[in-house]
Amino acid sequence: MRFSTLLTTGLLLQDNTVLGATINSQTTEAPQLQPQPWFDRLRSLLPFPKDSDTAPIEIPHRISRYDQHVVLRFNISGEAQTNALANAISTLYLDQWTSAKDHVDIGLSSKDIPSLLQLLPKNMHDQHSTLVKNVTEVALNTEPSARGRREMEKAALQHNLFFAEYQPLSVITSWMKFLQSMFPGFVSIESIGDTFEGRPIQALKVGSHRGDSDEPKPIIVITGASHAREWISVSTVAYMAYSLVTGYGKGMKGIDAMVDKYDWVFIPTLNVDGYVYTWESDRLWKKNRQENSLSFCKGIDLDRAYDYHFDSSPQSSSNPCSPMYPGSRPFEAPEARHFSRYLANQTSPIAAILDLHSYSQSILYPYSYSCSHRPHNLENIAELATGLAKTIRLTSGERYEVGSACDETGFVGYPGASGSGSMIDYMHGVQRVPFTYQIKLRDTGAHGFLLPKDQIVPTGEEMWAVLRYLAVWLADMDNGPTMKKDGGMEL
Repeated sequence: MRFSTLLTTGLLLQDNTVLGATINSQTTEAPQLQPQPWFDRLRSLLPFPKDSDTAPIEIPHRISRYDQHVVLRFNISGEAQTNALANAISTLYLDQWTSAKDHVDIGLSSKDIPSLLQLLPKNMHDQHSTLVKNVTEVALNTEPSARGRREMEKAALQHNLFFAEYQPLSVITSWMKFLQSMFPGFVSIESIGDTFEGRPIQALKVGSHRGDSDEPKPIIVITGASHAREWISVSTVAYMAYSLVTGYGKGMKGIDAMVDKYDWVFIPTLNVDGYVYTWESDRLWKKNRQENSLSFCKGIDLDRAYDYHFDSSPQSSSNPCSPMYPGSRPFEAPEARHFSRYLANQTSPIAAILDLHSYSQSILYPYSYSCSHRPHNLENIAELATGLAKTIRLTSGERYEVGSACDETGFVGYPGASGSGSMIDYMHGVQRVPFTYQIKLRDTGAHGFLLPKDQIVPTGEEMWAVLRYLAVWLADMDNGPTMKKDGGMEL
């Protein structure tokens, strides 16, 4: 039986639809962990209240600092409005949350709104709406619960306790070691390198020694938290890994085939220092934490730090205080440099990379830096992206937009927000990975980067469906893409 057939018959969507065929009964959802024997060990990793059933609610400084902050969405049209808004953001050092072809979301103190409007043409003064009225209040929904022991144990009976909350780095690291200890035969932890502050960047590698041949198995890579404040990406990468690991060897032929055919590399936190900083000091910190030419403006935007059409223009490289600062040269950020070397040193071909972000519910493919430069395998890349979006819609009903990173983010013509130096561009254009995607997770703006924790499991289920579809689709392409020794691709 062909591997792709085995996958297709084993990986079922929640509406009883096999990827490409319909059946009447059996479904395969993300495997659910039972409280025993997992619960006692898992509980030791998580902060349980010891005695009382309740705990006082305190607002940590990392979010209280955003008191009276809001998020505005400006609808834009035409080059004049685009430039005016970009210049105003740069002048006032405002935080651009996201951009699209027809709008830009900006986080700022309500006290700064008059100053912003003064810098904009009068015809733009009424072209904005308030997405988030109180950033601190919305951020509280991402904080660990002040629940008591009995309530948390009750929650553990319903689903995996780990995904009931967003988790700090210490818990994520312990959880990865926990999975390795529970499944030593096919789960391992690899070190990619150290961050600027000396923390290890760790990957959870999943792959069996079984397979159809002794040939090196293609590798599929999933990354989270290139941008530190995007906590949902961390939990989602972990959920995808958990679903694959706990489903293997349980008689689910499709999942078994995924692990036997491919090696999977899950990196929940690529920007480790930045992620720690969002827990300790600033919930909405984006960049890494390395020192720059200005001591009071730390950090580099990891998704603009790669050596592919790197933006060295004065407008981008001369402002270390910008949340989108790419550094003064390519790969100045050690996290991007180590990740690139880690993949380049693999002896097996990299079949695909999924770089998870938030927010806007979109699936983006190369290129970010230019709308006139298209991947030579554009038809295949776009077809797969469309299939991934359809799979999400069939799984949860949520709609994800599909398109090139340049088209969908509105980078072109938006000063200071170019897509140059992005991960997906570099991995496709230089490392010759055939399928590279940036997937921006839930939601479309109501919460932005502060997605409530009750959305962790639904988002994880969407991306678990994506992972299964991806494996089937690649297998249908003659057991997936391969790479030539000269750097070219065979598709």
